[in-house]
Amino acid sequence: MVVFGGVPLFYMELALGQFHRTGAITVWKRICPLFQGIGFAICVINFYVAFYYNTVIAWAVYYLYSSLAMTLPWSTCNNAWNTPNCIDHNDVNASEWSSHSSSPAEEFYMLNVLEIRNSSGLGNVGGIKWQLVLCILLIFIIVYFSLWKGVKTSGKVVWVTATFPYVVLIVLLIRGATLPGAWQGILFYLTPDWSKLLHTGVWVDAATQVFFSLGPGFGVLLALSSYNKFHNNCYRDAIITSSINCFTSFMSGFVIFTVLGHMAERRNMAVSDVAKDMGPSLLFITYPEAIATMQGSSIWAIIFFLMVITLGLDSTFGGLEAIITAVMDKYPELLGRRRELFVLGLVVICFTGALSTLTYGGAYVVKLLEEYGAGCSIIAVVLLESIAVSWFYGIHRFSMDIYAMLGHTPGYFWQSCWIAISPLFLAFIIVSFLLGSGQLRLFDYTYPKWATFLGYAIGSSSFLCIPAFMIYHLLSLPGSLKQRLRASIKPMVDDGIATQSSMQMTVFP
Repeated sequence: MVVFGGVPLFYMELALGQFHRTGAITVWKRICPLFQGIGFAICVINFYVAFYYNTVIAWAVYYLYSSLAMTLPWSTCNNAWNTPNCIDHNDVNASEWSSHSSSPAEEFYMLNVLEIRNSSGLGNVGGIKWQLVLCILLIFIIVYFSLWKGVKTSGKVVWVTATFPYVVLIVLLIRGATLPGAWQGILFYLTPDWSKLLHTGVWVDAATQVFFSLGPGFGVLLALSSYNKFHNNCYRDAIITSSINCFTSFMSGFVIFTVLGHMAERRNMAVSDVAKDMGPSLLFITYPEAIATMQGSSIWAIIFFLMVITLGLDSTFGGLEAIITAVMDKYPELLGRRRELFVLGLVVICFTGALSTLTYGGAYVVKLLEEYGAGCSIIAVVLLESIAVSWFYGIHRFSMDIYAMLGHTPGYFWQSCWIAISPLFLAFIIVSFLLGSGQLRLFDYTYPKWATFLGYAIGSSSFLCIPAFMIYHLLSLPGSLKQRLRASIKPMVDDGIATQSSMQMTVFP
């Protein structure tokens, strides 16, 4: 998925943004006006992500505050929120552990952070937990003052939020490798199970992870590359950035599985049993539980959750900057000199939209938005992006744009991916998701059937922006339907950009 989907589309978006120097809405007006709805769909998806993703960061902030104690509150069963079922793995043998037992870390997350017992499910999420509201308010204050002045301000902040996690990862990797049983986790991590390739769910998960990790489809690459110089080597940027990204993910796996191997040895269990929950449970139950067993556990917890917060802030910066650039480029006469007010309004909307995820049953809302708000929708958007660029704008015209910037056209591999390979991969993923999507579960809760319909409504609400704008655009044009269609798929590159392109191409005979 990285080779045939992620990197080619990463390169494509960098080149589009850099050449046309505009955001995720206006860029489609220039290359294929009929597909401007893609930009609006991207903005809607980014809103959904902002509604739930920052809540996850808020949980990490709550953990960070709790880590300031001399004894980590999730290391014992002696707290007010603990139940009689709470049993510390360190105090009992594996044979004494039953299906009704729960660890201190699990009860801290479920009963103290989420207080999920005060909610009966998605139909009754309960009241809002004010401690989490304060956590997410702090996050949005940081986000606002990082974005309000533009990419020059956020760029300086990212120097910290992007480099600090690497320092922490290296420190945690060294510490994890010295733990007893770490080799079991590494062996499990590096041993492939080839039969899993026959499961379509694995491919769907791979595609979703690649696009969330590299960022194509979210408008981030279009927005940030639009600030590049015209002759910036975006091809080099695409290769280096995506390679570093994949290496970081691979290294992070060692950080996680050394600790999981250590926990498997302590519990006298298989690594596969310890690692069966790879969602928020891994981040907020399994890993904190492992940290609690280390000497100086409070220090390790503070370092770990600072890393989680900085990583989350990076993603939030990118997603909101994509919306800001797209909307301000679309309506420059209205918002041109009001960035601070616009960013403030955007942050308020995201904060308000996140309130449902800050309830006692907020974890159920987070899971629903994560599954349907961005997963399949972002893959469908990227599919239409590749079709609009390579089939309607034209692969030859796009290659000439790259030639104007870099002095060489993209190779046959990249062109083949844009024209056929990536669209086929993405279409397969979408069909597999729609056919194989089962009933949603979280913890011991099974979502009702109406939640599935709600999820599909959320997912389709962003994608419907595309056909809705197509209809609106065709109705707004004069002439016959054939004339309207012809005008809608013809690139509307203004004279300034066209002249710039021609001038740049003369530099490279």
